[in-house]
Amino acid sequence: MEKEVFKIADREFHSRLIVGTGKYRSFQEMARAHEASGAEIVTVAVRRVNLTDRSKESMLDYIDREKYFILPNTAGCYTADEAIRTARLAREVGLSHWIKLEVIGDQKTLFPDNFELVKATEVLAREGFVVLPYTNDDLISARRLIDAGAAAVMPLGAPIGSGLGIQNPANIRILREMIPDVPLILDAGVGTASDAAVAMELGADAVLMNTGIAGAEDAVLMAEAMRHAVIAGRKAYLAGRMPKKLYAAASSPLEGVVR
Repeated sequence: MEKEVFKIADREFHSRLIVGTGKYRSFQEMARAHEASGAEIVTVAVRRVNLTDRSKESMLDYIDREKYFILPNTAGCYTADEAIRTARLAREVGLSHWIKLEVIGDQKTLFPDNFELVKATEVLAREGFVVLPYTNDDLISARRLIDAGAAAVMPLGAPIGSGLGIQNPANIRILREMIPDVPLILDAGVGTASDAAVAMELGADAVLMNTGIAGAEDAVLMAEAMRHAVIAGRKAYLAGRMPKKLYAAASSPLEGVVR
């Protein structure tokens, strides 16, 4: 496990936990949570960061770019054009040519607009971006995004910030089986460590979360719990769980026992 790498495009990572930067009580708490999580990728909402006046305090001041790979995201965008402009801005100011692509279709549920998402993916992939789109847990949408040039697919487990855990585990299993050669990153809905472990046991390559950590009573402790949950879930997936049975099976079989 120590030598196993998680690869997206041309980059390799060892941690399979990706963390966010929003909703923390302070930038200091965020930094401590990042450290406890063991994550190597931190996602930052481009539209919520001051990119022009560097004299003012910014969350970027609390992210060690020698230690963490910054993944800009297009949170708050509702059209392909908005998302494309935001991604270009992130690249122009030196954040990254990688982009977590979000194009929201509904303000209340924050469900993605997959039609606009495919359009934006096509444009950005042609421009040399490494595109990681946040999408529904739908196989057809995932295939269209891959055809459009996505470097990974990021299906939701439940609505953003809901903490409900994975609502459609069968869909995640189907995605894993039907697109085995593309990184599958569960994004949104994780509320506690067991949710993260389940995602990994279903075959996700990684889990991205923000509110599950930032919204906990002790964000730093929860970050540490998420770190261990992702590792445990990955190990369980690789180990292969025992088959489920309707009836009991003695853990100490009686065959061969002298009576």
